Amino acid sequence: MRTLAIIASIVIAAPAFAQNEDLGSAPPTTAAVEDIADEGDDEGGLSVSVSFEGNLDDLGIAIPAFAADRDVPTAANASGTSALGVELARIITSNLRNNGLFEPTGPDSLPKPTYPQITDPQWATWSNRGAEMLVHGYVRARGDGNLIVGCYLYDMALREELVRSGWVVPPADWRRAAHKCSDLVYSRLTGESPFFDSRIAYIAETGPKDNRTKRLAIMDSDGANHRFITTGRATALTPRYSPDYRRLLYLSYVDGNPRIYIYDIGTGQQQLVTQSTNPTFAPRWSPDGKWILYSMAVNGNTDIYRVSAAGGPSVRLTNEPGIDIGGSYSPDGGQIVFESDRSGSQQLYVMNADGSSQRRISFFGGRAATPEWSPRGDQIAFTHIAGDFNIAVISPNGRGFRTLSNGWQDEAPTWAPNGRIIQFFRTERNSGDTALYQVDLTGENLRRLNTPVDASDPAWGPILP
Repeated sequence: MRTLAIIASIVIAAPAFAQNEDLGSAPPTTAAVEDIADEGDDEGGLSVSVSFEGNLDDLGIAIPAFAADRDVPTAANASGTSALGVELARIITSNLRNNGLFEPTGPDSLPKPTYPQITDPQWATWSNRGAEMLVHGYVRARGDGNLIVGCYLYDMALREELVRSGWVVPPADWRRAAHKCSDLVYSRLTGESPFFDSRIAYIAETGPKDNRTKRLAIMDSDGANHRFITTGRATALTPRYSPDYRRLLYLSYVDGNPRIYIYDIGTGQQQLVTQSTNPTFAPRWSPDGKWILYSMAVNGNTDIYRVSAAGGPSVRLTNEPGIDIGGSYSPDGGQIVFESDRSGSQQLYVMNADGSSQRRISFFGGRAATPEWSPRGDQIAFTHIAGDFNIAVISPNGRGFRTLSNGWQDEAPTWAPNGRIIQFFRTERNSGDTALYQVDLTGENLRRLNTPVDASDPAWGPILP
């Protein structure tokens, strides 16, 4: 997997940039970026200007095309850097519109700024269009073939810059720069952690409903860069990204026998973690990537087990009559949430990571399944079954139950990296078609995520390194 090089967001303005690709008073020239390209993801101090609970609805943001110092073909876009600048702005516009907090206007209906105007905005031009915020940017081809992309956010009322950052990207990763810019704007305006520069794994389904082919697939958070990982000769289920994003954990049935595999995304190699002739379900990573939880049915009793990610013997964590399934670690790795029917119906339980102190936390009407702990640690998402299947959340102490979706069969929630958006899959009542949807914690801004085939079992990974 490629690593995105970051240009540090240095705030010292200078008329020329001979050594360190500063994003100061003007777009950088062709200077050496490598001096600071490995300093990490320093996005210029994302101090909060508006809280998440503030009034961000319909905040007008103008996002014109990113400017180019000169229009040259690149491996990312044969039409040249000018055309690539338009595409970058389109992706940022789409990202910010789809989260429901902003009302962006994209490059197709805005004038295109010149290269010098990126750091010297023509305030009257944008004020006359009703913009409250302005996103400016540039794209430039380096001599080594890589691209430099800069991103600036301006407050139109104050007529001042709020934040800036820039990235050096291989041509194949140009979309990541657009997602990074989207994350920069989102974080600066909401005070929340970002989520656009992330990826999603899911199960791609094709074929007749009674004989589905299920393949492992991955894509960017907006559905781009789609890849099928497995061929479909063996059924794949319940994928999950490793905390370091380098591997995918999934369950595969070969010759009717379940096996838990780890797939290395970079090398394409697979590692067998554990296998059994007993029914096996829902493998999940620990937050440190060292352990894997899964459920297995033995002699009619289903319990939760833990095994090292390197393989080896498994340790049983539950030992109650009935079905215990679907374990998910808390972000600190200290607790596990799971579902159990030990009380007579599927309900949510929490236990310590070693299996001790098992306690029920759900006491509302209906049943509860497929729990997933939020990356923030403050919520648990799950499938609420009360006639229909819908996505709901509850706090780890069992309070604050809320239903977020209103479908016929919505299930298998997975969290965005910032813990503010939940993705799930929906099965349509009449057709049986399945698709990925996402909804925010308000229960609003529901939208479908396009995939080339039917989709189920989504897994949202962390922010890319």
